[in-house]
Amino acid sequence: MQENRYLCANPNSIMEFKDILAVPGMPGLYKVVGNNKSGFIVESITDGKRSMVNGQQRIMTLVDVAVYTSEEDKPLREIFLSLQEKTKGTLPVDLKGDDKKIRDFFRTIVPDFDEQRVYNSDIRKMLNWFQLLHGKVDFSKPAETDAAALKKEADKPVVPKVHEAHGPKDEPAKTNDAR
Repeated sequence: MQENRYLCANPNSIMEFKDILAVPGMPGLYKVVGNNKSGFIVESITDGKRSMVNGQQRIMTLVDVAVYTSEEDKPLREIFLSLQEKTKGTLPVDLKGDDKKIRDFFRTIVPDFDEQRVYNSDIRKMLNWFQLLHGKVDFSKPAETDAAALKKEADKPVVPKVHEAHGPKDEPAKTNDAR
């Protein structure tokens, strides 16, 4: 019997942060479990249901998400690490509660976030994502492993490819005397 390569061997295993997706228009977070001609097959992290995502549809990996600050943008992984250290997985604010309380709490996590460009809905979404992922993703796993692999690949010498079948030939063109 052929093994289905898209099924997880252990659904309770720790996922990689780089594999988590947010799909605009679809609530929650997802992980890619397969692909086909027209797009991707994604699985919801909350209920495990699988859905199709069109290949033309925009998707975001959480690794690419960052928060505007007064200096540099702060990656979401760092924010989740701070949340994990300070809250031990339990948020002290109600996500459906007062905007001011949520903003004040978020200020304890990211003191220098840009008040003008970070909206209340963004903060709620990030905190909700943290609750969804807490215990399922190891936020402390360094992201440098991906960057180190890319740097190692970039350090390899570039070897030019020589294609003999293309381009002009050195020998003169053959002539045909038959008429």
